[in-house]
Amino acid sequence: MIDDLDARILNILQDDATIPLNDLADKVASSRSAVWRRIQKLTDDGVIKRHTIILDPEKAGLGVMVIAQVKMQAHSRDSLPHFIDKVKSFPEVIECHTLMGDVDFFLKIRVKDVQAYEDFFWNSLSQIEGVREINSSIALTAWKNTTKIAVKPTK
Repeated sequence: MIDDLDARILNILQDDATIPLNDLADKVASSRSAVWRRIQKLTDDGVIKRHTIILDPEKAGLGVMVIAQVKMQAHSRDSLPHFIDKVKSFPEVIECHTLMGDVDFFLKIRVKDVQAYEDFFWNSLSQIEGVREINSSIALTAWKNTTKIAVKPTK
């Protein structure tokens, strides 16, 4: 269960995980020790998965985002886990989701340029056993791009 204080802590930490504990405690109107205990519990409970940084993909040399929708030939016991294992090994793939409906997988892929995607497409993605069809789209402008989840109390 996430109460109001936990929600306020989580929403602030998602904006800046490096905020000093004293500043965080002031912002949520609680004591430093209470906030520290809450963060530890949220981490122990798996609500906080990890602390990380977010890079600017263009400045990191990965300015092209490709959305790929993948259809598999069959849904055998081995083909889907094999595809997932292969995709996890590709650093270009930053997200992979299994879907219900006409498409089996949704991938977000970051590459340097269109040529890099073409190389990745022909030499890696399309070479995975069991892949029937890949539909790719190049993202033009990101109007919203966030990792932040709007946390609300669950109590």
